[in-house]
Amino acid sequence: MGFSVPGVQLWQWRSHAKNSAIAHGLPPNEVDWLLQELAGVSRLFLRLQPESELELKVSLQELDRLWQRRVQEFVPVQYLAGVTPWREFELHVAPGVLIPRPETELLIDLALAQDLTLKSGHWVDLGTGSGAIAIGLAFALPNATIHAVDRSAEALAIASLNAKTLNAPVQFYQGNWFDAIPHLKGQLSGVVSNPPYIPTESVAELQPEVRLHEPHLALDGGADGLESIRELVNRAPDYLISGGVWMVEMMMGQGNAIAQLLSAQGSYDRIEIHKDLAGIERFVTAYRL
Repeated sequence: MGFSVPGVQLWQWRSHAKNSAIAHGLPPNEVDWLLQELAGVSRLFLRLQPESELELKVSLQELDRLWQRRVQEFVPVQYLAGVTPWREFELHVAPGVLIPRPETELLIDLALAQDLTLKSGHWVDLGTGSGAIAIGLAFALPNATIHAVDRSAEALAIASLNAKTLNAPVQFYQGNWFDAIPHLKGQLSGVVSNPPYIPTESVAELQPEVRLHEPHLALDGGADGLESIRELVNRAPDYLISGGVWMVEMMMGQGNAIAQLLSAQGSYDRIEIHKDLAGIERFVTAYRL
């Protein structure tokens, strides 16, 4: 069922919402994004400002209620719309999963840069959340078999929905890191993860959109932020084939510590730190001896 709203009235609401965004230090373009994704308003309307009636997917009252949650409660606009763009597709998101960030897209580019022999093997996305990395791998590496693991049943439900919606062939497992895939020991060409990496004491200092609404399970990396990464470093050699690649996203400033962990473990070589598009050290790759 649609909701008919005069164009002038919607335009007035849009102007008011943008002013409230600016007053609260929010990007005003979030208003237009919410109008398009949630209410179904076309880009043409946003450019031409017609006065004719428009059919919205939600009522103007509901739209305003949701926008007030954005302004007053700092609810991320992606959760309000229920979707977020990532690489070339759109993903369903909800408070049970971390909102995929643009910088994480570069993990898929790092996978694409691997030797052809690795691109046809088994790959796993550990801590898949919304399924973004696993689905990105499925599209980027069509000859590979993609597996995805998460502890959260809620996250796996969202990831599975995304994979089904996008027709991405991903096999999902519930469990803690490698515990969920014992049958893949010694078979993985690639281990990829965007694990929790924020030190526990720093979680309380995150911006309110993240601190109040995104799952702490996907954020809190223990006292030094490296708790989960240590497990990935220590256990991956049992699962990777010789020459298999280990790829992890990290927080700025953690690169040298992670490189030292990989080196001390003794099963890796070609350890390398990679920067994101902003020039920040964001990823570490290594290869199984």
